[in-house]
Amino acid sequence: MDRDELRNDAPLRGEEGEEETAEKSTAERAGRELYEWVRSLVASVLIITLVFTFVIRMMGVEGPSMIPTLQEGDRLLVLNSLICGDYQRGDIVIARKTSLSQEPIVKRVIALGGQTVDIDFESGAVYVDGEKLQEDYVNDLTYTEEGVEFPLTLGENEVFLMGDNRNHSTDSRDTRLGPVDRSFLIGKAVFLVFPGRDSLTLERDFSRIGLLGRNGD
Repeated sequence: MDRDELRNDAPLRGEEGEEETAEKSTAERAGRELYEWVRSLVASVLIITLVFTFVIRMMGVEGPSMIPTLQEGDRLLVLNSLICGDYQRGDIVIARKTSLSQEPIVKRVIALGGQTVDIDFESGAVYVDGEKLQEDYVNDLTYTEEGVEFPLTLGENEVFLMGDNRNHSTDSRDTRLGPVDRSFLIGKAVFLVFPGRDSLTLERDFSRIGLLGRNGD
């Protein structure tokens, strides 16, 4: 009887051992899967952080200076100055110059280094190197003077910035800003992600979402 009992018990111990091994294998697999998931999550967060620090960033528009192209409350995708390449006339850029404001400002590039800017405040026309600009993007012609004397020739590393809402914009016409060295440019606004409320209708126009062109389109 004892031998039979021993013989009957032997397979049972083997089954228990197999179950324990299977449980350990399952736990190990679960642990590895959790580790891989956590590692992937950390890597993803790190990549996103680096991208939004050194490649692109999201910025909001404050104030009316870029109406009608941009409305207050618009959310913009901004390509970092380190990778956006050379700036061109018509680009919408973000700049920070503490002599004017502690906060970043959004304006349009009107002229580049070495070019001469002149403004006829009676007719409202803007000239670059003697050529009158066709500015379909402006809210109104340029009638307000802000202290800078014209004609003005820019230094090689400077840009001249103006808001599209010309008579309600503090920009490079103001002596506190003046011509802006490229080192003060944070980046170029390339995409409108979310629209603010229109200054006239107070409605959000979601059809405005999209790429920001150099001509206000």
